[in-house]
Order: sequence, then structure tokens, then C-alpha cells
Amino acid sequence: MSAFIVGLTGGIGSGKSTVADLFVEQGAALVDTDAIAHELTGPGGAAMPALIAAFGAQVVGLDGAMDRAAMRRLVFADPSAKARLEGILHPRIGQLAAERCRAAAAPYVILAVPLLVESGTYRERCDRIVVVDCPESLQVERVMSRSGIGRDEVLAIMAAQASRAERLAVADDIVLNDGERAKIAPQVCVIHQKYLRLSAEKVKAGC
Repeated sequence: MSAFIVGLTGGIGSGKSTVADLFVEQGAALVDTDAIAHELTGPGGAAMPALIAAFGAQVVGLDGAMDRAAMRRLVFADPSAKARLEGILHPRIGQLAAERCRAAAAPYVILAVPLLVESGTYRERCDRIVVVDCPESLQVERVMSRSGIGRDEVLAIMAAQASRAERLAVADDIVLNDGERAKIAPQVCVIHQKYLRLSAEKVKAGC
């Protein structure tokens, strides 16, 4: 029987990690595709031989992990590099995410996918989609504050992602993170109860 899977997404700086952690505190399992990507591209990571074969030693840092800054420069300079990178990473991330969702021992799984709306394939795996939403101006402020990058660079990253409206259009549930952390936990508690009920219904239906 497949697990009850909740896809969690949101734009950069929306607070996805904070919300994911709150669901875990309630008893959900977490499968984080960003964490899997870091695992695959870390020192000795399973994707490193294929990355080196495709791009050469220039994308490997001194620690043996993928040099993310070097890869970003390469992708910006060569549009085909992005497709090659995704061709190596995405199938591996997808396979590991699926295995970990199946192995999870919890009432439901939070499958955190930053680019869930853009990827398409993850949507098909999920029983529900929860979107962490916040005003775009707040996204910019948060990312500038935590990453030390300029406004123009933040806006460029946001422009490459799905828009706020596009994310909200696919949302089954929404957690509003508009600046007051104290408001987030009660929203997660309410949605958690809904997921417990829906998960139990799925088990009962045997599907």
C-alpha cells in the first residue's frame, strides 16, 4: 500500500523548512528533495562520478563535493549544461525520494519539493499539495537578509520559479507565513488533523 504523500512547496524565502519542521513535530515523516540533492552531490555522493564525466573536474570542490558556485556559473554560461545537470540529478533524486516515501513509518509523508509546480512529475505522486505562501516583498527581504545577495539577484531567482499565483492555483492547502512565526503553528495543527483523517481514509479504502 502506498503512503499518504503531501507535497510541500513554496517560493524561495517563503519558510518551507520552518513549516516542514512543524509537520515533523506533529508526527509526519519528511522526505526533502533538497537534502537528497546535497547527499548525491556531496563528497562520495552517488551522482559525483556522472557529474565529473559530464562536466569535468572543474565542478568538484577541494572537499570532493560538487562546487555549486562553479556549476551555477557553468549553467548560466551554457544553457545546455542545465539540461545535462538535471538529466543526471533529477532521476536519482526522484528514485530516492520514492524509496524513502515508501519506507516511511508515519501516518503521512511530507515530500518537500521546492520546484514541485515546475517539475510536474512530483504532482502525480502526491495525495495533497500544501503551499507555504507569503508576500513577494517579504520573500525578497528574507533572502537578502539570510544570503547576503542583492535584490536584483533575488528577483532573478524568483523570476525563474513559478509565480505566487501559479503555486496557489495548485494548492489543496495553504500555510500563510506573512512574518509572524506564532501564526504558523496553529495553521499546521489544523492541516495536520486533516491529513491524519485523509490518511486513515486511504488506509481504510486499501489504496
